[in-house]
Amino acid sequence: MAGLLLDTLRGSVGPCAPVWLMRQAGRYLPEYRALRAEKGGFLELVNDSEAAAEVTLQPVRRFGFDGAILFSDILIVPHALGQDLAFLAGEGPKLSPPLVDASLAALEPVLGRMEPVYRTVALVKAQLASAEYGAGSVTLLGFAGSPWTVATYMIAGEGSRDQHEARAMAYRDPEAVQAIVDAIGDLTIEYLARQIEAGAEAVQLFDSWAGSLAPREFERWVIAPNARIVAALKQRHPQVPVIGFPKGAGAKLPAYARETAVDAVGLDETVDPLWAAAALPAGMPVQGNLDPLLLLAGSEALEPAVRAILEAFAERPHVFNLGHGIDKETPIGHVERLLATVRDAQA
Repeated sequence: MAGLLLDTLRGSVGPCAPVWLMRQAGRYLPEYRALRAEKGGFLELVNDSEAAAEVTLQPVRRFGFDGAILFSDILIVPHALGQDLAFLAGEGPKLSPPLVDASLAALEPVLGRMEPVYRTVALVKAQLASAEYGAGSVTLLGFAGSPWTVATYMIAGEGSRDQHEARAMAYRDPEAVQAIVDAIGDLTIEYLARQIEAGAEAVQLFDSWAGSLAPREFERWVIAPNARIVAALKQRHPQVPVIGFPKGAGAKLPAYARETAVDAVGLDETVDPLWAAAALPAGMPVQGNLDPLLLLAGSEALEPAVRAILEAFAERPHVFNLGHGIDKETPIGHVERLLATVRDAQA
């Protein structure tokens, strides 16, 4: 039995918009914080498949979301390519050695680092088949980072606001960056295919730093690598929808949607829903795009903004979501208001 979310990603306009939220499994939930305190560090939690499956299911159990997004991290791929990965309190993730001054060829891949993720997917899939979760009505979403975004972390060794190191290296030594992007792409194809084989029913490519690139660079580092991944996945798993989320793409979204051949496109909060409804390919499912900070604030503007997004996409397949990840300080009551508004608006 296909759930509402999976049907929507396959192009159906259902009686209502399915809902899931990026980062719905995480720090805003007290049950997550309790489990994290018990298990220790973030990477330890990701690598504990039973615990990661529990985290994946926590928001579905609490809120009744239509999708369960795998609890993991986009940096599992560079970790498997051979970089050391650590999550430091107050500093975020660190990868070493940074490829701005080290060679990709010097890395020794450790593909076994991806195995816990596949086990997590299989565990979640089995539990979603139970009556507690609607006997398969909740869609299990896998994911990976897109090559450009992952490359920015691999090159700099950490996240940054403007991706200076990676962007400069792409101009200075495009062959070296191409090799990094290709290596990420090759492993991402295998990584997502294995998630699908373990039970993921749809997958999302997160390109969180796509918006930092000039148009020509966007074509090379965002559109081309994602198109290659989508084509390879479609060859192996043609029925599994692929969601592309190029945050910050703006006016480049229609080209991204056409040229990557993703099944659905995610919109960040800066995109005007009415413009997107008119500019994107006819019939293409869209996902988004409430501002996470509006959900955090929970002001009187929340309900009208939710309804405006629903109305803008009423004529095409639409998955209601945020424009990026839910903020860790978001009150539980605001999420409940959001869900009630989406469901009441379409009752």
